[in-house]
Amino acid sequence: MKLHHILLTLGIITLAGVAVAFSVYQANSAPLPEGFPPPTEPGKIEVKQYPGYRAATYRYQGELSQAANQAFYPLYQHISSNNISMTSPVETRYPNNTVSSAAANGEASVSFLYRNNQIYPKEIAQNIEVEDVLPMTVVSLGLQGAYSYSSYQENLERLTEWLSQHPEYQVVGQPRRFFYDGPYIPDAFKRSEIQIPIQLITQN
Repeated sequence: MKLHHILLTLGIITLAGVAVAFSVYQANSAPLPEGFPPPTEPGKIEVKQYPGYRAATYRYQGELSQAANQAFYPLYQHISSNNISMTSPVETRYPNNTVSSAAANGEASVSFLYRNNQIYPKEIAQNIEVEDVLPMTVVSLGLQGAYSYSSYQENLERLTEWLSQHPEYQVVGQPRRFFYDGPYIPDAFKRSEIQIPIQLITQN
């Protein structure tokens, strides 16, 4: 086979692979909880409003890079045993000190979000807590790429820099990351957001 034929074949295979990956990416996107805004575009920072929502939460203590992995199975068992549909995103709340330092260990809260506030499970395991989260305002950074903890630390600095340039806002809650896509989505296509809850400082 001539070289240009080989290169053409490789090009077709590559394009086919991208098309398949994109179709998988599209098909595996679970619905958002009711009233949630769409994901922030990659690289964009914006202020967003979230309605109140209900969540099943697993508390994790240890190496923060492992929080989402360790929590996934008990949370999946929870929604499966209660016949609750999966939504997107999965939420991980990190300790407040990750904003000001490169903390590697601590307590994180990982949550599956219910579709609406009318859903309540019949059975709740001891390691799961059902909580109602109040409406909030956040500053959010959209990301696309692998779900590594190092990417959380690096990009959180962009939000803290944004806050330093917008002194009209103050931090009022734990930083969190929204993970929108499952493990079968290629890393290059995975969407996430890093968010910090904020509120406007009232002027007296």
